[in-house]
Amino acid sequence: MPPQSLTHIQERKMSLFKKIFSKEKKETLDKGLEKSKTSFLDKLSKAVAGKSKVDDDVLDNLEEVLVTSDVGVNTTLKVIERIEERVARDKYLGTDELNQILREEIAGLLSETNTGEGSEIEIPQGTKPYVIMVVGVNGVGKTTTIGKLAYQFKKAGKKVVLGAADTFRAAAIDQLQVWADRTEVPIVKQDMGSDPASVAFDTLQSAVTQDADVVLIDTAGRLHNKVNLMNELSKVKRVMQKVVDDAPHDVLLVLDGSTGQNAFEQAKQFTAATEVTSLAVTKLDGTAKGGVVIGISDQFQIPVKFIGVGEGIEDLQVFNKYEFVDSFFK
Repeated sequence: MPPQSLTHIQERKMSLFKKIFSKEKKETLDKGLEKSKTSFLDKLSKAVAGKSKVDDDVLDNLEEVLVTSDVGVNTTLKVIERIEERVARDKYLGTDELNQILREEIAGLLSETNTGEGSEIEIPQGTKPYVIMVVGVNGVGKTTTIGKLAYQFKKAGKKVVLGAADTFRAAAIDQLQVWADRTEVPIVKQDMGSDPASVAFDTLQSAVTQDADVVLIDTAGRLHNKVNLMNELSKVKRVMQKVVDDAPHDVLLVLDGSTGQNAFEQAKQFTAATEVTSLAVTKLDGTAKGGVVIGISDQFQIPVKFIGVGEGIEDLQVFNKYEFVDSFFK
């Protein structure tokens, strides 16, 4: 089977992960993507209205559907190109097949750019403490994501320490304290205006002393100047490495999926300012812009590790590309 389509192995994987992914989590994912799915399928129905086969007009309409669903221009062009190749190869594709074709091609695209196949939260073996530095602008759900991650790591039997290194706003420290109390994990903090690198240093020292498994470091959500941001995050990294040589092990960028194309812009800014190694896309349940996950995953070549599909503490899910595509095109 050509590389642009789902291979037999990928199809078997999708079937396997449907079994692994709990019914409750899958229902939450389906519900969280309901607005995005309904909006997309409505647009798709209009795009193929009166057509029996996939032709140039349908492809032009499909291109518009994907772009207006926040998949992004570059990723949309890749998807259209893949479908054009299938049309040329198969000679005839009915419009009734289009939804399944999209599922296959987008799953194939994500398979090339994303490692998201699991269903449970986990950390690499042999790294202790595992240090995650969390970045993102204010309002994207960064601190909430940290809190939910702390809960899930603890639920998985890991010892967690939080570091309140967003010292620019008192509210950020207070909010992280609320999550520390709620999840019953220790937090290291200083006064507002303190040196973020100092907080990170103290956090790692505390984590080593406590024999912690995971450290989650909150950082300032300012993006007014890339140079300042780069310098601040670089300093935080350098100081952490005085305690743990290879820290941070993961730089997690949190993006608000409900902002659509603005999330792309934030990803561009942060990936230019620091080395981002993974992504979390939040607030997908309240928006019809879920297609942004597909575009961001494809365009930035950075794995999406987590998606937020609800307000509940369990509603931050490990991103599974097969489950996501299944829910989006169901």
